[in-house]
Amino acid sequence: MGEQAQGNREQVEAAYVELPDPALIAASRPADHPYNFGSPTGMSRLLMAHPRIGPAFLGLFSQIMFEPGALSRQEREFVAAVTASVQNCFY
Repeated sequence: MGEQAQGNREQVEAAYVELPDPALIAASRPADHPYNFGSPTGMSRLLMAHPRIGPAFLGLFSQIMFEPGALSRQEREFVAAVTASVQNCFY
């Protein structure tokens, strides 16, 4: 992470969100799920913490990443990775 990004993170007070237990999330995700990395990501826990926004976001995400479209699945993952990197989003 660049020095500027580190400086910005130190100046911003962190928000507090009570996140669900990782074991609860792991138990709800099928073993063959494409994003099952062995333990839930921070983003998964954050989305599960909000009962209204989380499911809506996950539904949109599923349509963007898995439904037929102009980009292949690999191209969509690449766009997501580059976008996250440009925004200094490491999740």
